[in-house]
Amino acid sequence: MTTVDLKQLSEAYTTKRANTAKRIVICAGTGCVANGALKVRDALVAEVEKLGLNAVITLENCMDSKADAYISQSGCQGFCQMGPLLRFEEDNILYNLVKPEDAAEIAEKTIKDSEVIERLLYKIPGTTETCRGEMDIPFYNRQTRVVMANSTIDPEDIEEYIAKGGYEGAKKAITSMEPADVCQTLIDSGLRGRGGGGFPTGLKWKFTLASQNEKKYVICNGDEGDPGAFMDRSLMEGNPHSVIEGMMIAAKAIGGDEGYIYVRAEYPLAVERLNKALVKAEEVGILGDNIFGTDFSFKLHVMEGAGAFVCGEETALIASIEGKRGEPKPKPPFPAQKGLWDKPTVINNVETLSSIGAILRDGADSYKTVGTEKSAGTKTFALTGHVANTGLIEVPFGTTLREIVENIGGGITNNKGELGKSKFKSVQIGGPSGGCLTPAMLDMPLDFDSLKEVGAMVGSGGLVVMNDSTCMVNIAKFFLEFTMEESCGKCTPCRIGNKRLLEMLTDITEGRGTMEHLKKLKDLARTIKETSLCGLGQTSPNPVLSTLEHFEDEYLAHINDHKCPAGQCTELISYVVNDKCIGCTMCARKCPADCITGERKGMHTIVQEDCVKCGACFDVCKFNAIEIK
Repeated sequence: MTTVDLKQLSEAYTTKRANTAKRIVICAGTGCVANGALKVRDALVAEVEKLGLNAVITLENCMDSKADAYISQSGCQGFCQMGPLLRFEEDNILYNLVKPEDAAEIAEKTIKDSEVIERLLYKIPGTTETCRGEMDIPFYNRQTRVVMANSTIDPEDIEEYIAKGGYEGAKKAITSMEPADVCQTLIDSGLRGRGGGGFPTGLKWKFTLASQNEKKYVICNGDEGDPGAFMDRSLMEGNPHSVIEGMMIAAKAIGGDEGYIYVRAEYPLAVERLNKALVKAEEVGILGDNIFGTDFSFKLHVMEGAGAFVCGEETALIASIEGKRGEPKPKPPFPAQKGLWDKPTVINNVETLSSIGAILRDGADSYKTVGTEKSAGTKTFALTGHVANTGLIEVPFGTTLREIVENIGGGITNNKGELGKSKFKSVQIGGPSGGCLTPAMLDMPLDFDSLKEVGAMVGSGGLVVMNDSTCMVNIAKFFLEFTMEESCGKCTPCRIGNKRLLEMLTDITEGRGTMEHLKKLKDLARTIKETSLCGLGQTSPNPVLSTLEHFEDEYLAHINDHKCPAGQCTELISYVVNDKCIGCTMCARKCPADCITGERKGMHTIVQEDCVKCGACFDVCKFNAIEIK
């Protein structure tokens, strides 16, 4: 096999890129593809060619020929709610919510004449101010992108990844470093696992290196199962080579020669791009035997998982790869000593592995310049819920919740997406294993240790923002429903305990709660945490304990007053008509139960015994004449 020459591949990309006059990057992550991004791309190519210009979607044929427009795809660019996104590199223009029918105007005005189409620019919520380019938008310019720094590259072009410094870290580790030195570099960098626990990555590698065995494995945990989380999926779709490079370095560090990327089958685009990246890396000689002319060899596989939440736990994931039922095992022994097929194994999640190439390339000290003393680097979060700007973000550890919610997120919205009409109530961080953050914590720095002190955790990185119309009892119930359904059932505390917790929460939200329920909730939740077999069971009561600690008054209102203060628990609310009613009859026409009476232009009444509490009348009334009591 010919030794791969990274410099030659980088120069080949530079030559091809120089033969394209303009580059237009369309976001082609899962969200934008679902919204028609590829249809936009195809329409744009057709319209450019109608103008007599030459358009290409890859650089394959641009070594010796020139193109007027290079219309490439990328992975997720982060601003999911505004997709499809169209980015013009040379002109510093970012269009959002682009449709195929916009293609003719874009080709004529922007591609041909570099003219800005104002209506396609992002408008700052609550204002008339538009933003020309990415760095004019607060959602982007207040982030610090390290793992996502290459979010606009073509994920299927290995030469572009190399031109951005890709595989330099792997080359350095493989050709000029001993395994122990690689482990120490990661320890010195302060990188902690981004999968939830925050264990030091270099230390985990060092334990695996110390295990004596000729065969060792590296596993990438891409089984991202938290509700609302899509960070790992986006990284695998948008920059698969960063994952591969991280796994190569991990293999060098532990003395391994084979690895598995475990991806849930619900991520078909990630699976497709990872497989293409593996094939390309093998073709150019980056993967396989005698990598970079050394005696180091590495073989990598992509395996699709069935989508069980419990397979995010290390030992359950290993069992799944082995073809067994995905159930956790007691530890010790840890995977570092006895993992895949009883061989020493290191497991890291996608974001952790995507960070490693740059650390080896630029050095541990460079990495530590971002973040806090005990939580180095950045963290990606899936920002969702009641904020103006939702999507995938990356910020340094130590960033405050206020910065994320008010500046990057653009502020709190009501249930109709309107700014300034609702107040911040809480953030659920870390998914079903995490906890709630309150208004009093808005200025708390987000890092591993600070969150642990308040009963929460970074988790994989879900951030669900909630306004003051949210019922926190119902939120705890929602996450508990998820963990109960996803329990593997192996241990009694998780299998039965969470079911009993859910039954009590259901009683409370339906008006059957008592103070005895409250005591039992706390006692049982603590018991489940202390006695469950694996980390998923041990953290499953966190949303219950967190909401009980910070929002106990809502539990008491449900139990003592038989009222839901947020008006969300249907069994505990009533819809009534107030004196603002003008008799427009809209509510009566929309009511599916025909329980609203009254003459046109006269006061209406809701017959409570017939009301199904669907909220249709509340949603349709334009005069605020329907109240929730």
